[in-house]
Amino acid sequence: MIVGIEGKIVKKEVAFVYIKTASGLTYKVFVSLFSIGKISDDVVSLHVSQIIREDQHSLYGFIDEREKKVFDTLIKLNGIGPSTALAICSTLSPDDFTQALLTQNIDAFRMVPGIGPKSAKRILVELGDFTLHMPEENAGGSIMEASMALESLGFKKDMARKVLSTCTSTDTASLIKEALKKLS
Repeated sequence: MIVGIEGKIVKKEVAFVYIKTASGLTYKVFVSLFSIGKISDDVVSLHVSQIIREDQHSLYGFIDEREKKVFDTLIKLNGIGPSTALAICSTLSPDDFTQALLTQNIDAFRMVPGIGPKSAKRILVELGDFTLHMPEENAGGSIMEASMALESLGFKKDMARKVLSTCTSTDTASLIKEALKKLS
């Protein structure tokens, strides 16, 4: 299984790139709009998901490993194929995706071409516990720890996550205090 590719860009389009490796082989790799926007050099290194079907072998590449994790998680869902997962990755950055899940923002998913209200609700339900590494300011799982603490105090999981997503504190104790003030 191919998990990464590095080489010279031979052709660059909106939805894919052709990458010529050092061995002389050229691969077509589908990329998200966020990844294509970050590719500026002639030489690129991508994290790759390889999809093998009866009629086709496809490579999907990402500059950001977190974006690849979002893609890999989405294609495991029933009814979400690689094209739809790539459309979601092109519309929502990994942080926006995580934020939309935390706040149960159905409209964020409905902005994606090919995703209707029914599919958006299914994504929110099936990926309710999905987590990415949060940005540097929330390193160490502060939000997750605060969420678990609020749940142990009797607050519902979705309510705790909504309130925590509006908090500005960075450490667990301060997050809990700020969330409790907002919940009262």
